[in-house]
Amino acid sequence: MSLRQTGPQARSLKVTDETLPFAGENEGHRLPLSFAPSEQGILPDRMIAELAADGGIVAHYPFASGQIQPASLDLRLGAIAYRVRASFLPGPGTTVAERIIELKLHEFPLAGGAVLETGCVYIVPLIERLALPPDIAAATNPKSSTGRLDVFTRVIADETRGFDRVAAGYNGPLYAEISPKTFPILVREGTRLSQLRLHRGDALLNAEALRALHATERLVDRAEAIMGDGVAVSIDLSGEGKAGGIVGYRAKRHTAVIEVERRSAYEVADFWEPIAARADNSLILDPDEFYILASNEAVQVPPDYAAEMVPFDPLVGEFRVHYAGFFDPGFGYAGSGGLGSRAVLEVRSREVPFILEHGQVVGRLVYEKMLARPDKLYGTGIGSNYQAQGLKLSKHFRG
Repeated sequence: MSLRQTGPQARSLKVTDETLPFAGENEGHRLPLSFAPSEQGILPDRMIAELAADGGIVAHYPFASGQIQPASLDLRLGAIAYRVRASFLPGPGTTVAERIIELKLHEFPLAGGAVLETGCVYIVPLIERLALPPDIAAATNPKSSTGRLDVFTRVIADETRGFDRVAAGYNGPLYAEISPKTFPILVREGTRLSQLRLHRGDALLNAEALRALHATERLVDRAEAIMGDGVAVSIDLSGEGKAGGIVGYRAKRHTAVIEVERRSAYEVADFWEPIAARADNSLILDPDEFYILASNEAVQVPPDYAAEMVPFDPLVGEFRVHYAGFFDPGFGYAGSGGLGSRAVLEVRSREVPFILEHGQVVGRLVYEKMLARPDKLYGTGIGSNYQAQGLKLSKHFRG
């Protein structure tokens, strides 16, 4: 199946009230994808490709190699970036382009590469736009490598009241809001910071279904790990069995720029301070510092399911865990090259120091059924970076 190339080969975008990126294409187009009323779940790779071929996902350029993942689609930055005064949501009756006009400080091209500075907010129109059928909605989140660089990014759609959620039937452009927190980053047109998953209905597993799945598949390497409608995920701060007793990393300040598309290009010591286990297996989080830690549990995502990390309870501590929380089918799964993979946790304390202790529950994994098994699973010949991982920094660092 070939993916159609649509839209002009424009290298820049001028935002005005009358001109929106890719506006007007595929208006009223009806998609042939159809489902029985009872079918609910996340679209797998081949359905994403079919939706794109039939006009539900529109892009200036054909998809790049590996852009379609087992249960998600990587989203690409467009040709121009706007630095804005503040983050925003457009709200009903307002487009993102209109808000950019009001809040823009300056604009610059991305074709040759550009540095996004820490502490600034940028809006970038994405190459992909959507023309969804009325029964298909979308959700987005940062890619794993994006979260591990402490790059705060989320996707905005026109007239929306919330980030990272796109209503069923949406027809319009998508934009990335990007705010590097620790490291300045270099991005280009086509850089992928976010991923989109498409779903029909609500196929989230309830507590009973999750327990039944855990009994047959052992979702984590503990027999008793289910907590309501999610699998409990705790922090690993024990140095036992770890090289040098290292349990995590704390990001350094005032570093060089990280070029997002380069792999194994940077020395760990130039950007990170290793954290050795303490005798009491605890860690004090300093306010406004960024940490990479790992889960105490090894996680599996069976082929017919996807998973997402969500907060355990916002009232249990003044810290945030896991910016990039989506796990494709096959993550950690024995049949696709994994024997359980640790969930790498991006952790940031808020206003006050906070003590984490080994085994403390910091999040939960919720599972959702796929509409069908993907053609390729995570870790099975698709260049997956984090299969069978332990404590692991992003793919940009050596070692």
